[in-house]
Amino acid sequence: MSMDRRHFFKTGGMALAGFGLAGCGPKKVIQTAPTRQAVPAFAPRPAIDLTPPRITWDRVIRTTIGLRPHRDSGFVLKGMKFDDKTVIHDYGFGGAGMSLAWGCGAMAADMALEQGDRRAAVLGCGSPGLTAARQLQRRGFAVTIYTLAVPPYTTSNMSSAGFTPTAGLVSAEQRTPAWDAQFRQAAEISYRQLQLLAGAPGYGVYWIDNYNATDDPTLPVGGGPDGDLVPEHLRTGRDREVLGPGEHPFPTKYAIRTQALAIEPSIYLDALVRDFLLFGGKIVIRKFDTPRDLMSLNEPVIINCTGLGSKTLFNDDELVPIRGQLTVCIPQPEVHYRASGRLLNSTINASINPRSDGLVIGNMQERGNWSLEPNEEVRQQNVSAAIAFFAAMRAPTGGVRLTRSAPVRATPSLESFYGEES
Repeated sequence: MSMDRRHFFKTGGMALAGFGLAGCGPKKVIQTAPTRQAVPAFAPRPAIDLTPPRITWDRVIRTTIGLRPHRDSGFVLKGMKFDDKTVIHDYGFGGAGMSLAWGCGAMAADMALEQGDRRAAVLGCGSPGLTAARQLQRRGFAVTIYTLAVPPYTTSNMSSAGFTPTAGLVSAEQRTPAWDAQFRQAAEISYRQLQLLAGAPGYGVYWIDNYNATDDPTLPVGGGPDGDLVPEHLRTGRDREVLGPGEHPFPTKYAIRTQALAIEPSIYLDALVRDFLLFGGKIVIRKFDTPRDLMSLNEPVIINCTGLGSKTLFNDDELVPIRGQLTVCIPQPEVHYRASGRLLNSTINASINPRSDGLVIGNMQERGNWSLEPNEEVRQQNVSAAIAFFAAMRAPTGGVRLTRSAPVRATPSLESFYGEES
């Protein structure tokens, strides 16, 4: 092992000289006052380098609108009889449909098992319908999906998408213990299922770093008013890392980093359709106007995943749309993180969500608006805010590998995703 020569003379050499002097001459003990050792200052961690997103107006390729099916009292998951048919409702997820679909689909399929016949119909071909159909197939059912729209033309295709199980889901005043129990069971099942798909080829589900750029290091990320919904044994609260000045490239004092479970709708929903068909499922394009129309189906069990369609089909007057608007720029594969924040003099939050089909900007929450036409004022605000904020990012250091400043920790707790929007 080699040693720096100057370091040797400063440390080892002087130590040897001191040893020699101590062994010669008269022994004299000198009393000295104890010195107080200075507490060393903690050096900042190495700065992370992230590729800034290239957001310009000439890179904008589309703006999409999605109407989330919201109920103040939360989703509906229950069965009822219509003549000789059993209808199991599985709808009303707000912005949490992609997050809770596997869990609610499993619970709906378990209800269907109580019937002797193993033929089932599913109404709807978005995330709730497809996952319910797959859960039925896993339990031995022959399944047919009846729908007006298939991917890429479903409401689920219009979502920003990720594991956000409380997004636009329920009013705190309307919650009941029974509904809370259903939610917790659905969230746990869904979280496990999506973890199994994360990284699997062809599903578009993966882990990604999420940065919330802020001047307030105590700003809560996740949690939110519905944080108590999380199962008790999963409340670890470990998924949060505050990066200080000089440790991140954003134009704010701090950046709070968490891990997010991302879902790419165009890949994910096509994969679910593929799996459903491979396991013998059938898809029929058909419209139903009243519950009486369902009596013509051969299947004795019907899973209703029609979302906002249940407002007219089953007269659910509590359903209301939560309108979302997303603007998409040309894909930028080297941007492999999510980020949000705002400049000091701005009132508009800027955000990016990178996907293989484009850089997604914005996330509007507008209650009661049924229009599918983009709001040009909102589009201008979202894109302009993103251009200004991300243009102020520090450029990567030349020759430095783009990486994290710390290794990925354990799988984030379920609690950490509560309060996130999708």
